[in-house]
Amino acid sequence: MSKNILICGVGGQGTVLAAKVLSAAAISKGERVLSAETIGMAQRGGSVTSHVRIGEDIFSPLIPQGQADIIIAFEAAEAARNITYLKKDGMVIVNKKVVQPTTASLTGKTFDANEMISYLEKSAAKVIAVDTDQACRDLGSSKVVNMVLLGAACKTGLIEKNDLKDAIKQLVKPDFYELNCKAVDYV
Repeated sequence: MSKNILICGVGGQGTVLAAKVLSAAAISKGERVLSAETIGMAQRGGSVTSHVRIGEDIFSPLIPQGQADIIIAFEAAEAARNITYLKKDGMVIVNKKVVQPTTASLTGKTFDANEMISYLEKSAAKVIAVDTDQACRDLGSSKVVNMVLLGAACKTGLIEKNDLKDAIKQLVKPDFYELNCKAVDYV
């Protein structure tokens, strides 16, 4: 049985690393993995979307609309923008924080996290909202949002925490290994 995971956020949040860690963890278990990123203006805070597909019955790295089992959203508005990828009975794991796009800042418009999460709750079978700001304060680093959200995904049975930690050891500099493992265990 395949698993389709869409990871979305904005540039600089660690979405690409999260996709690589998730993919490496699945590969280490002998799973077949296809993945792809759509990055756009990511370096300037633009949208970043990673598709991770795990299983034998997949033939393209891109998840078709309406086929994602889980959306892991590093930013609530990005979850709302990508909700059409989610299956009818799919789940959203979302950062409670909204990152205001530059265009909204220029016009004076703002996005409200509670409104975004309420919208997601109406659109998904299950929503897990994670306060990554609090997690980052508790862990002492703003650079672990990605691993906090992957740790939350472990609670769904998507992947085992120990497999994630093994993948982190392969992909993250040794100086940051322990911090990232603490982030996975946070939720």
